Amino acid sequence: EEPDEENIAICQKYLKEMAPMKLILEMEIGITGGVEDGVDNSGVSKDKLYSTPEEVWQVYETLAPISEKFTIAAAFGNVHGVYKPGNVVLRPELLGDFQTYAGNILQNSRPLNFVFHGGSGSEKHKIDEARSHGVVKMNVDTDTQWAYWAGIKEFYEDN
Repeated sequence: EEPDEENIAICQKYLKEMAPMKLILEMEIGITGGVEDGVDNSGVSKDKLYSTPEEVWQVYETLAPISEKFTIAAAFGNVHGVYKPGNVVLRPELLGDFQTYAGNILQNSRPLNFVFHGGSGSEKHKIDEARSHGVVKMNVDTDTQWAYWAGIKEFYEDN
């Protein structure tokens, strides 16, 4: 995990290269809990699982002058993996706070496009609330893997 400044600088460089091709950059700011691709964030301090309006604004302020084609995967308590409802404290209202913070500066009610990382196992009302605050993409890799493996297991047991 890179420090925020390095992460933003790397994304700025990539977006400059991607902009002429009209490609979209997905940028993660903050920490998504759990384990993914060998990175274990399961023991990280709980306050690190929540981005701040200032962090999200720094991403927008850096990338927007280059291109409008980017999304922000801000941390709002989301984790990789599947957890029973209630074990993860998702706070999608933070996405609304980020919209308000940026919107007040830009005089635009909803300037940010978000990605929901670690969405597997999330409660429907939390998903709906996240969508209402500008989530345009949601990652559900673990749910997809479980569905795939359940199908293989069923086929194996039947045959």
